[in-house]
Amino acid sequence: MEATVRLRVDGTERVVVVDTRTTVLDALRERLGVMSPKKGCDHGQCGACTVLVDGRRVISCLTLAVAQDGADVTTAAGLADGEALHPVAQAFLDQDALQCGYCTPGQICSAVGMLDEVRRGWPSAVSGGEPGPLDAGEIRERMSGNLCRCGAYANIVRAIEQAAR
Repeated sequence: MEATVRLRVDGTERVVVVDTRTTVLDALRERLGVMSPKKGCDHGQCGACTVLVDGRRVISCLTLAVAQDGADVTTAAGLADGEALHPVAQAFLDQDALQCGYCTPGQICSAVGMLDEVRRGWPSAVSGGEPGPLDAGEIRERMSGNLCRCGAYANIVRAIEQAAR
């Protein structure tokens, strides 16, 4: 069965016809040609496909496109303001927070969503129910759903600390 889905992707209205079992990730990459989110594990375990849906971070390989009809989807590429990088993306460059770069778009989207969660006062497992300071331990906990096979974690944490300032 097919369905028509309307999405605002990186600020542009897009309409796509998909099988009702199609994920947001597959709709973006295979139907709309949006290559920023990556297909890593395709099981929701690595975070390479993380995008922002209506401002909240979402694992797009587990999210059905038909369930997001009318949603605003932002990829790492859509975070830029013209030629100016988003502060999180700039921090990733400044802190050399990548090696191969495959996970980087998902890491950046996740970091942007996580920083918004912190601003909203959402607690984490580390903070014990009360939002605490955004230290390295708190960042690692909040970013734990995003894996980096190259092991750039120390620099990713530093980049998020820079962007948080």
